[in-house]
Formats: sequence, structure tokens, C-alpha cells
Amino acid sequence: MKYVLLLRGINVGGKNKVSMADLKNMILSLGYENVITYINSGNILFDSTDNIDTVNVKISQILNSYPFKINKVILTKQEYLEELENLPVWWKDELYRKDVLFYSEDINYSIIKERINNMPLNDENVHFGKRAIFWGKFNEKNYLKTVYHKYLIKEPFYKYITIRNGRTFMKIIELLDK
Repeated sequence: MKYVLLLRGINVGGKNKVSMADLKNMILSLGYENVITYINSGNILFDSTDNIDTVNVKISQILNSYPFKINKVILTKQEYLEELENLPVWWKDELYRKDVLFYSEDINYSIIKERINNMPLNDENVHFGKRAIFWGKFNEKNYLKTVYHKYLIKEPFYKYITIRNGRTFMKIIELLDK
């Protein structure tokens, strides 16, 4: 089975440095195959015969070897592709910015959904997928006024999500077919 591993908050602004080459070798040492990393921000794809619970335990052991906490999201290829199949119509529009917020199993999805639904959206759209939240911002002029920019980072659940821009989300789909 093919898995997608998304890491949160690594290699950002010179902090929480993780060598993708070293991480790739650690994942290979688990017996996992076809390990692909994409850019330096923690996007890893691999094949394994292990079930998702076993993969989660083994990957957690690797991540726990770092001197800082690394939150993660692990999805099967099927789970990732299901998000693509359920995209809202507006996702295909030309927007200023598109982001995908994947949330870890360490947070209750209903809490995230409730909190976001109670936010005063400003020139932005939100769509709730099964394991991700799709957020579109319409124009640059209003970006600094958006809920995404002003309020999201202050939420207690923020540390349990990992964000990919729309281009990275789509690139991972391409890599899943390799």
C-alpha cells in the first residue's frame, strides 16, 4: 500500500531542521520501499505492506528521535485521492491563494469544524473534506483581513494541522502515480 506522510513545522525559517535525505534513509531502514520526498517541508511518499496503525507507530518512533516535536499526518493513497474527488467547484477557480489543511489524529475534527464555522469569513471559502480542509482566498488585497491570516494561527488546534499550498497538494497527487 502507498502512504503519504506529511510533517508539520520542519525546516521553516532555519528551525526544526530535518534532512530529507536522512529521513528517507530512516524510512527505507524500516523496510519501506519507493520512498519519495518532495521539497524540504516534509512531504514523503512510500510503499509498505504494514497496516496504517503499524506505519504510524514506526514513523512515530523515527520522529521521536528528533530533539523537537514533529506532528504528522499519515494518509493512504486512497484517502489522499478521495480528497481530490470531493473538491468544491470553487477550487478550480483562479484564486489568489489556495491551501489545504491536513489535521492529525491528535485533534477532534468536529472541534476544528465548529471553530472554523463560527469564524467570520472574509473574501474566502472553506470546504471540509474527510481529512483536510480546503481554504481559498480570493484576492491579494483582502488577504491580511482573512480569517485564515488573522485568526487561524491563534486557534488551539493550529499545532495539530499541517498546511500545503494548492500546488503542493496537486504535485503529491502526481507523485502518487509514480
